[in-house]
Amino acid sequence: MRELSVVGVRVELPSNQPIVLLREVDGDRYLPIWIGAVEATAIAYEQQGVKPARPLTHDLLRDVLAALEAPLKAVEITELKENVFYADLLIGDDLRVSARPSDSIALALRVGAPIRCADQVLTEAGIVIPDEQEDEVEKFREFLDQVRPEDFAG
Repeated sequence: MRELSVVGVRVELPSNQPIVLLREVDGDRYLPIWIGAVEATAIAYEQQGVKPARPLTHDLLRDVLAALEAPLKAVEITELKENVFYADLLIGDDLRVSARPSDSIALALRVGAPIRCADQVLTEAGIVIPDEQEDEVEKFREFLDQVRPEDFAG
């Protein structure tokens, strides 16, 4: 397993499909995962420090885990089958719960849990962005500074 950090979310044109971009912490690969608009909004809210008037689903799950004293230890992106990513929530000492990567990432951001990815998944779906394309990553980061979570509303 390799640790990843969340670069951010954006809307991919022309399909208007949200994407979350993760980056290998100790490497140079990026992992793009297409996600739903609700999850994109949840991730963007947390990255931008937006606190909704009422808890979102991921906030609720964070609060339930805290009330049960069952901390989220990590998120693991475990598989890629037929272009679908699979993830597990590692809860407490020995509980593993299957979850969508988008929900898992939104929850991990809320509790500060590490996000890891299986080497095989990174080998299959990870991309290396050459130096000349680093400008695109910088433009992506600038986009993230300007985008609002409402931009992901379908």
